[in-house]
Amino acid sequence: MEPAIILSGTDPDLPTTQPVGHKRYSNVRDMARGATAQLRSGFDTVIGRTVAIKSLLPEQFGNRKERRRLLREARVTAQLQHPGTVPVYEIGDDDFWGVYFTMKRISGENLFEALKRIARQDERTTAAYPISRRLEIVVDTCQALAYAHARGVIHRDVKPENIWVGNFGEVVLLDWGVAKVWGHPDDNEPVRHSSLASRKDVNEESQLQTLTGHGQRPGTPLYMSPEQVDGQRGIDERSDVFSVGVVLYEALALREPFRGATIDETFANIKHADIPKPSERSPDAGITPEMDEVVMKAIQKKPANRYQGMRDLIHDIQTLARAAQHREDTAKQ
Repeated sequence: MEPAIILSGTDPDLPTTQPVGHKRYSNVRDMARGATAQLRSGFDTVIGRTVAIKSLLPEQFGNRKERRRLLREARVTAQLQHPGTVPVYEIGDDDFWGVYFTMKRISGENLFEALKRIARQDERTTAAYPISRRLEIVVDTCQALAYAHARGVIHRDVKPENIWVGNFGEVVLLDWGVAKVWGHPDDNEPVRHSSLASRKDVNEESQLQTLTGHGQRPGTPLYMSPEQVDGQRGIDERSDVFSVGVVLYEALALREPFRGATIDETFANIKHADIPKPSERSPDAGITPEMDEVVMKAIQKKPANRYQGMRDLIHDIQTLARAAQHREDTAKQ
């Protein structure tokens, strides 16, 4: 739950000497840790609110590539001012945290955690996330992507772990660290060769953990488009369309469509395999032919055969969500 508004945090008097850098934040606590960066929460003593703080791990302070990557993520995120993106409050650099940025702290969970519980037939989660709600979450994600695409930004890492569902119904797309910005040099390596996918301490079994397994999947291979797998640099919004299609497949069928026994097999499936429709993978999940049609169009191998932009995909998923909502309302009567 979000903390109540603290009266002292609304005091109009500012400190005589305003703290800077990490000294500006109190009650700092760890939230999550990745291969190169960490996320903390902390109380901004100047503004008077709790924020999320992302910074590099200490051993990465001298890594110029990771410093650029984090700064890129901060600046791209800061320029995407949409309800489906997280506001950035400050970007800084000091001896204690290195490069860091602060942003809105969102209460809730990522979509992958919800899907895991649904796959395990948790009744409370299944009731909270019927098909219509899952479709609405994907629509909200697509709205954020449509806005980003209009600004010339391709996300390149759309997956359920990066879709945050807030306690009050908000849906936020996170982690723009490998985004491609049109008109700027692509100083990020292709996602297919990302630091997550190449870590030697993460084996293939944990990379390709099943939806019904335990823990989180640290890699991104399950959602990459064929052109990402090939390492192409000239990708466009249709790559994000493909990734959304994979998320939509998983949200409906509770199965990852391209999973292989190894990462290389998964990549081969993405590029070449004909996969069953969601309704064929999960015949008892209430998936309609119309849902199958939208999903299979979004995950076509050739970009020219997919939805050519997010707006058309949004329109079709919204139509599916309305129909699903009608069926669910009728079933309750």
